[in-house]
Amino acid sequence: MKKVVFAVVAVIAFGISYAQEVKFGAKAGLNLSTLTGDDDTAMKVGFQVGGFAEIGISEKFAIQPELLYSEQGTKYDGTGDPSLHLNYLNIPVMAKFYVTNGLSLEAGPQVGFLLSAKLKTDAGDSDFKEYVNSTDFGLNFGVGYDVTANIALGVRYGFGLSDVNKDGNDSIKNSNLALALGYKF
Repeated sequence: MKKVVFAVVAVIAFGISYAQEVKFGAKAGLNLSTLTGDDDTAMKVGFQVGGFAEIGISEKFAIQPELLYSEQGTKYDGTGDPSLHLNYLNIPVMAKFYVTNGLSLEAGPQVGFLLSAKLKTDAGDSDFKEYVNSTDFGLNFGVGYDVTANIALGVRYGFGLSDVNKDGNDSIKNSNLALALGYKF
């Protein structure tokens, strides 16, 4: 984990040292998430909120590290209306390429740190953290559009590369579609 944090800090430091412009901002959005590899799951609605720094490298290229609280998980088909609520502190580092003025394509890695895991049913809630890996690695792809100099919209799909399931033979990974609104200061 120290290597991951060091790599993120190095990318940010490199970006800032060569930056033409740095814009800080806040963002919030809607998450539609599920777990892949598990047949009996359905989309769970959640949210994300956090901040970012858009580091302009050139007129067409920027690096955007983010720090996001993200509510993810899945719903299960079954008696008692079960759902799994996974709350992460996600740190994506997105490479943004501006195709035209305001429209960008983005892609990049993400590391997520599990904050809590709850299995909720009609009978009550139970702590599920001991069954879920504490670190999640993934990749994100998306499209962004700067509506104005300060307001940005984004759609991003993130898929997990690491197994969420701590024990067991099933390979279960995060899958998340995020719709976000950002404000650049």
